[in-house]
Amino acid sequence: MAVNMSSVLGLVFANMHDKTIEDLTKNRTMGSVMFGGRYRLIDFPLSNMVNSGMAEVGVIAKSNYLSLIDHIGSGAEWDLSRKKGGLHILTPFSNAESVLYRGRLEAMQGAVGFIKASAAEYVVLADCDIVTNMDFRPILEKHVATGADITAVAHTGIYTLDDTRSCTVFASDESGRIHDVLINPLMSGACSMSLNMFVMRRDFLLEILKQAAPRSLYSFEKDILQSKCREFKIYTYEYDGYYSKISNMKNYYEANYALLNFENCKKLFAYKRPIYTKVRDNAPSKYGLDSSVKRSLIADGCEIKGDVENCVIFRGVKIGKGSKIRNCILMQGTTVEDGVEMTNVITDKNVNISENRLLSGSVEYPMFIGKGASI
Repeated sequence: MAVNMSSVLGLVFANMHDKTIEDLTKNRTMGSVMFGGRYRLIDFPLSNMVNSGMAEVGVIAKSNYLSLIDHIGSGAEWDLSRKKGGLHILTPFSNAESVLYRGRLEAMQGAVGFIKASAAEYVVLADCDIVTNMDFRPILEKHVATGADITAVAHTGIYTLDDTRSCTVFASDESGRIHDVLINPLMSGACSMSLNMFVMRRDFLLEILKQAAPRSLYSFEKDILQSKCREFKIYTYEYDGYYSKISNMKNYYEANYALLNFENCKKLFAYKRPIYTKVRDNAPSKYGLDSSVKRSLIADGCEIKGDVENCVIFRGVKIGKGSKIRNCILMQGTTVEDGVEMTNVITDKNVNISENRLLSGSVEYPMFIGKGASI
């Protein structure tokens, strides 16, 4: 059954997984974390919602959201700068009942006025820890066809302890109905892992929030999915497309490097479903006569005079003569002076590396240099 996507409200949680990559979220939301040379993590859920036909999206923020507001602005880049619907940034303490939320339920309690005011029939919830290019329409269609109270997007695969220690795992029957929910289990092997995307009717969500508030319930996973999985009709939608889950610095590093594989790039940046971001109109990157660049993503506005291999280089990065940069992620405004050697290093914004320095991490534990640091 086809669903009118203009009657679907999107809610994006910008801060929900900040603690998983604390080095990068000290001064920003998880949604503001840079990815893939020119994007932010919030670009992916926003673009997916817009490409699926949603016309109204609320972004729920908690703290450190100045860079988030600067990035998404009025939502014009996502065609969400509208008189009706459009993009809404929902900050804490926006009404008398708001609190600095502990979980997804309390986050939506702070936005309950916005949800009530929407004319949408359905609500899609999404976090910023999943990098993918997804069409929500088949998920809504399955939600309606099964008569589910909640549909949870999941992926079945082989996972390690590092993967499951910070995720939710579902057990379901042959029809896809969930009968057990494990939160942050210490397990490995084949399992169905939540991608932190959920669909439900708006009226059903409002009733959940109404019942949760006087009971001081705050965790959607624990207090709804886990506690009510046998009472509510909760189904999985098995997603088999390309995705990366950001749950620690190691897989943030790996997710960026996965884009050096052209096939992964084609899957993530599909021609018919583009990923939108804030446009800065930088000049093209410049390359010195003695420079060498191999198997790397280079954003605009860079100056490359040294050797770069297997790297993701963001806007405005400068690399001096004789420098050798291998397996690194250099974020916006990083300056690497002459004669530097760097391997397996992640730099935050506006880092300066003085000449003739030698910096090295490992694939398992990449070296991280904080925002604005000078070495």
